[in-house]
Amino acid sequence: MVEGDRVRDVTGVLDRLPSWRWPGPPGDALIAALAELRPAIEAALPGAPVVPLECVTLRSPVARPGKVVAVRGNYRGEGAGAAPELFLKAASSVAGPGDGLELRFAGRRVDHEVELVAVIGRHTECATIPAALDAVAGWCVGIDVTLRGAEDRGLRKSLDGYTVLGPWLTTADEATGVADAAIELAVNGRPLQQGRSSQLVLAPAALIAEASRWFALEPGDVVMTGTPPGVGPLAAGDVIDCSIEGLGAMRLAVR
Repeated sequence: MVEGDRVRDVTGVLDRLPSWRWPGPPGDALIAALAELRPAIEAALPGAPVVPLECVTLRSPVARPGKVVAVRGNYRGEGAGAAPELFLKAASSVAGPGDGLELRFAGRRVDHEVELVAVIGRHTECATIPAALDAVAGWCVGIDVTLRGAEDRGLRKSLDGYTVLGPWLTTADEATGVADAAIELAVNGRPLQQGRSSQLVLAPAALIAEASRWFALEPGDVVMTGTPPGVGPLAAGDVIDCSIEGLGAMRLAVR
């Protein structure tokens, strides 16, 4: 549990998770049980060991996402009126800021795309737009990393580490400003991407509802909402700083 510049270690609460035999339920067990575990987490906080935030390595806040749903062309003024287009990324592409970003395929361009990300908290299918946000466990900052080339988009975006989530999961009750949050990304201190979530063509609720028409969403599934203008290339040695208002900031080293 993150509190300001400190982390309280409440790992013992995980002993309350039910045990399963193979194959077990779909999705991320912690995300699925988060609402039930929350009272125990809060009760454990006063006596929990404290570690400075600067001393920990931040991994992905979702350990076992079943799938990553992404979208192309979902910012106003981007794509000349093209309709937003959903696609899938491999769940194995998910990493945290502490993992850094490894560039592969020498000579190929790799771009950054900062995005608002919804993390699904319960089984959801054929959701209506008004009810879609009820399925969200929380929100985080995401970087949809893109290898440029002629291959299928989902393939080029599914390399290991090409979906960076962080710096932590902000639960839905605390993420009250996501409808109009400032979104920013800089490389080596130079601002490149700036936008607001209110500029999305399809708002997060509409994206979640649309995705749930095609496949059931499970706890821990990740829905990326699209990136503002300013996408650009990355090189080894770059340092990415990105943030979303109310959700935190994260730094990512490129190697």
